[in-house]
Amino acid sequence: MDWFIHDENLKLYRKVLAETTDEAKRKALVELIRQENAKEPKLKEKG
Repeated sequence: MDWFIHDENLKLYRKVLAETTDEAKRKALVELIRQENAKEPKLKEKG
């Protein structure tokens, strides 16, 4: 379940990032993507 949520979060963040031109929103989305990617090793450990 954790992997599904992780993947869906990344899809959503990337979609919104591609659609927005507001620089503040873009920076926030890039940070959310970075944070979500940082969770990957932890998710792999839980299997």
